[in-house]
Amino acid sequence: MRTHRLFRAGTGLGLLLMLTLFAQVLVLPTTAQAHGDTVKVVVTGQRDGHVTTEITWENDGDAVDEAVAATVNAASPDGSRSMGPWPLVRDPGSRTSWSTAEVLTPGTWKVTVDVGFPALGHGDAEISVPAVDPSPPAPRPTPTTPAPVPTTATDPAPSAPAPAPSPPSSSPAGDRVDRTAEWTVAGLAGFALVGATVGLLVRRARARRR
Repeated sequence: MRTHRLFRAGTGLGLLLMLTLFAQVLVLPTTAQAHGDTVKVVVTGQRDGHVTTEITWENDGDAVDEAVAATVNAASPDGSRSMGPWPLVRDPGSRTSWSTAEVLTPGTWKVTVDVGFPALGHGDAEISVPAVDPSPPAPRPTPTTPAPVPTTATDPAPSAPAPAPSPPSSSPAGDRVDRTAEWTVAGLAGFALVGATVGLLVRRARARRR
């Protein structure tokens, strides 16, 4: 009796486990079918030379929560240069944006992205990476020479020329004195002449008398 009960309990537990596993197997394909069996890959361009992409499920456009196994290859239009293969890394803070850690050199590139997990996907685009000129060196400061400070001592101003001596002014009083002196000398000379003439006449008269 006990053996039959144990057998029945073990059988029931086994059936429960089998049913649980069967249900999980059914749920997984249902989830995969809801998203689809392919992923959509869009090469959106480049950011500072890093290839940028958007990866979503093909059917419903949901983000791919699983890790994405993808390879990125780039080739020049003439096929003379190639870069890759590189993996994709999810961008921080985003569920659908993926980019490369490696950087493309300046130029035009034909980029292809192939996804192998969690589903197949493919995308390609032509992108251009501009050449970035290095920043010019900062100009060196030119030494400035201080302007000469003018001295406080100034040249002595030229002295004004001394006034020239003014000629003696002929005042009316001086003229009168000069004229008086002239008349006095002339009068004395006249008197002397008259006296001499009178004396001469007196002598001649005396001589006649003798």
